[in-house]
Amino acid sequence: MGRQAVIDGGLTIGRDLAEEVPVALVYNGATQAVMMATPADLEDFACGFSVAEGIVDDISQIGEVEIARHGRGIELRIWLPAAQEARLAARRRAAAGPVGCGLCGIESIEQALRPPAQVPTAALRLNRADLADAAGALQRGQALHDATGAVHAAGLWRPGSGLVRLREDVGRHNALDKLIGGTLRAGESGAGAAVVLTSRVSVDMVQKSAALGAEAIIAISAPTALAVEMARTAGLTLVSNLKGGRPRVLAHPFRLVT
Repeated sequence: MGRQAVIDGGLTIGRDLAEEVPVALVYNGATQAVMMATPADLEDFACGFSVAEGIVDDISQIGEVEIARHGRGIELRIWLPAAQEARLAARRRAAAGPVGCGLCGIESIEQALRPPAQVPTAALRLNRADLADAAGALQRGQALHDATGAVHAAGLWRPGSGLVRLREDVGRHNALDKLIGGTLRAGESGAGAAVVLTSRVSVDMVQKSAALGAEAIIAISAPTALAVEMARTAGLTLVSNLKGGRPRVLAHPFRLVT
């Protein structure tokens, strides 16, 4: 977070601003993607991106993560064993993605629309009070957003435990990748939990949440039509429009109880 002088009503005052820097994800010496991101929770980002994008099946397949800062950017140097390196080479993905884009550089339409992981169906049950609690906890936990007004958040909410983890970033995809990485590095999964998002829900946000094993997405905003279709395919409950005060259940309502 940086602080700069701005003009407000003829006065020069200080204001906290969110940081945004190029972060390169480099696997075994080859750049896979460059994302504009908030330079925090970078090991979480490296691990979460690797799992959410299908580069590895589990963070145990990641050998080492090095953080190299130089110039105005950051390299996350991620080392993979031979099998994962070969799989990555076959994907032929190398891209520079702006904040608003999570699919930049994917050469295959089939890869962009890859089938999501199937999520568990037994553990999670939610009621209306749970939805309100999850949304409220996410809002209260956004320290960086409170200071800057310019970042997204993704959280993991469990019944009985509340919001157990939260990550913030200028990019909504990055925030979710960081949440995934932080959860997996803690030895946990999304089973029996819901991902809570401040942003709209696009198809890749569903794919990433399913990769974590989360059973539901609770979104402050609305999803796209394709995201709803993907959630139904994954077996993932999708609840949206928390900001409007009347939650809409758009996929797998069996986890919602009155």
